[in-house]
Amino acid sequence: MIEKVLEAEDLQRTNKQDLFESPDFYNIDAFLTEEQLMIRQTMRDFVKREISPIIEDAAQKCIFPRSIVRKFGEVGAFGPTIPAEYNPNGGLDYIAYGLMMQEIERGDSGMRSTASVQGSLVMFPIYAFGSEEQRQKYLPKLASGEMLGCFGLTEPDHGSNPSGMTTNFKDMGDYVLLNGAKMWISNAPYADVAVVWAKSEEGRIHGLIVERGMEGFSAPEIHHKWSLRASITGELVFQDVKVPKENILPNITGLKGPMKCLDNARYGIAWGALGAAMDCYDTARRYALERIQFDKPIGGFQLTQKKLAEMLTEITKGQLLAWRLGVLKNEGKATTAQISMAKRNNVEIAINIAREARQILGGMGITGEYPIMRHMNNLESVITYEGTHDIHLLILGNEITGIPAFR
Repeated sequence: MIEKVLEAEDLQRTNKQDLFESPDFYNIDAFLTEEQLMIRQTMRDFVKREISPIIEDAAQKCIFPRSIVRKFGEVGAFGPTIPAEYNPNGGLDYIAYGLMMQEIERGDSGMRSTASVQGSLVMFPIYAFGSEEQRQKYLPKLASGEMLGCFGLTEPDHGSNPSGMTTNFKDMGDYVLLNGAKMWISNAPYADVAVVWAKSEEGRIHGLIVERGMEGFSAPEIHHKWSLRASITGELVFQDVKVPKENILPNITGLKGPMKCLDNARYGIAWGALGAAMDCYDTARRYALERIQFDKPIGGFQLTQKKLAEMLTEITKGQLLAWRLGVLKNEGKATTAQISMAKRNNVEIAINIAREARQILGGMGITGEYPIMRHMNNLESVITYEGTHDIHLLILGNEITGIPAFR
């Protein structure tokens, strides 16, 4: 593990210039404020400077560039919607947050996972459901990147059905005794704190803040991934872990707690996936204008133009969906079903665009010289996590018919 961390600090940097330009066919920028545009540009510059030069090497070597955590904190990527009293870079609206996730995922889905887990799944529940003492203790350090957090809901045998979780705790007086395991947890092996959802002896779900170093708590890394290779993923294992009662989130019980967290994370994904789609489209467009076959650029052939036109159409529809959802989120009106629609649609169009872009690049599309295959592999995870593609369809189906199809 130590060798891997040292290697992550010395990843090979490419000299290839990041020339990305985002498409805006319907002039959606006209809907954005000067502050939102400035935040997007700041994050775009950050990605070009800190992520693009190292991300291909990190993905090829399956290394999490751990130094990015502090850098994310410095640029304000962690919990930007958390009030400024807990986060000096906070107090932003949800459209600004979405734009930040879009730019980070344009760089890499794994990097966006690091940021959105920290903000939506760790900082948000501590702020929304925690005590004032918990907010003061954890939020500033999470915001700065001094601490890294993770979110423990999914279990080895309970993914789409979190209510069936078996992780549990027992009241032991001054503390509770936590037992169980969580699976597929982003950030876990390096996390300083974990927001863990577990059942009490009465069968009620509660959130607990578990700290690295608590006896009986371990977070082994999951190896041999073909997706999110620049992200760090692991398990959370609890064997008679003594968790002080002051680490229990006091202001929420039941499954609605983690579900509200997931709504925030899924909202960020709806924007983030667009970033991956835009990067694939922009790469394919540039390549199509440079690649000569039959004495002219392949961008001059009808089938290539069809692919590019359909990519741009789907990106534009996704941008409108995300922007309107952001307006609703700012107004406190965005529903779970609306968020599910945006997450499901935008990830689907992103993965389809990645596949079409790969075809335009031909054999070059599978190499690390271009980002297409990395995005494609990453999106195979994004289409599954934070609610699978099919589960989001059923959430919409339930909203339409009033009949839950989960059981």
